[in-house]
Amino acid sequence: MAKIALITFITPASENIRGTSALPYHLMIEREEQIDIIIYSFNANKLSSEKIAEVEKELKVTIKQIPLPKWYQWMFKFHLLFIRIFLKYPFVNYIKLPQKYIKEINAQQTNLIWVMGEELSRIVKQFPDTQRIQIGPDTESLYYYRMMGRRFVIKNAFIYWNCALMYRKYVQMEREFCTDDNFTYFAVGEEDIHHLHQLNPDVNAKFLRHPHYEVKGTNKRISFHQPKMKLLIAGQYNLYMQQDADLLNNELRAKSKVLAQRYTITFLGKGWEKHVETLRTAGYEVEHIKFAPDYIEEICNHDIQISPISIGTGTKGKVLDALGNGLLVIGTPYALENIAVKHGESCIEYKQPEDVIHWLTEISNNTPSFEKMAEKGREQVLKFHDRALISKELFQNITE
Repeated sequence: MAKIALITFITPASENIRGTSALPYHLMIEREEQIDIIIYSFNANKLSSEKIAEVEKELKVTIKQIPLPKWYQWMFKFHLLFIRIFLKYPFVNYIKLPQKYIKEINAQQTNLIWVMGEELSRIVKQFPDTQRIQIGPDTESLYYYRMMGRRFVIKNAFIYWNCALMYRKYVQMEREFCTDDNFTYFAVGEEDIHHLHQLNPDVNAKFLRHPHYEVKGTNKRISFHQPKMKLLIAGQYNLYMQQDADLLNNELRAKSKVLAQRYTITFLGKGWEKHVETLRTAGYEVEHIKFAPDYIEEICNHDIQISPISIGTGTKGKVLDALGNGLLVIGTPYALENIAVKHGESCIEYKQPEDVIHWLTEISNNTPSFEKMAEKGREQVLKFHDRALISKELFQNITE
């Protein structure tokens, strides 16, 4: 029986709850039976005791809650967060595991220490004699580096200098990542790993494919709705999508005379009110769903997902969800990076918003070909982003 201690800032759950809680959940859900896991969580995403008990049952794990440090709580209670400006490293990076838990974990003869979240790198160094892995899931300095190159950031001095400040903090932290032989850092982005190696050439860092989450109707024949196909734009309207979503909205509005007769549009997420209004005025049939009780069930009601993601790193979970459930994805390079799909075969990648109009026209003129493309995208995700397969890859060293 292999024993793993997972130390995490947020408690895992089947969906993202106030943080990236879904990734560790789906890495564990189909692990091999001989792997026993105890989770030590600071529960910063504030899952209820009922929800934690539910997760324990689903994952067949034990979850122990660790109180957040007093200084961390005081920073919020007394509104002292401005102090972060003067810190050398990211705020959460200063958290360490209390000695009580270090002794407890060591006493259990743990085979592997798994640290979730790159900011908890100090905790990695508290177990120098045990095999350790850390999952980013991204390399945050790359995120801020990319942000500083975006037009909408350069035009806003406050956002730009905030990104520059955070970039410096994360670079300093990542340059001090552990370089021991018994430590491996994983990220769900190939560029994230390349960027990290540039900062810290000695760290053992590897790309890990992001597992898909829930899928329904894996063998269902894909047939787009008629007479109007259903387009979906999923996710909150925020910095990640703002620039490209606005440009796309303008193009859709300009071409409404043709496309409004062929497509309906659904926005799934908060903040899309203005886009909904302008597209309705232009003649489209538009629905806005701010929250779906069953997210996967909802996206399965659509044919095509457009993912106008302007910025980001790693793998985009909502893009995986769409592909794995049989939607044809039309996305930016940032939306589709690190996913085992290829433009023209299993997805459509676009660089300019007018390209989306071209592809929507092509789809309406030759729908069967693009239904096959959606089937290929689903096939690729189910094969290469399989949860059991990726879990085995992650834990293979301790089960061999």
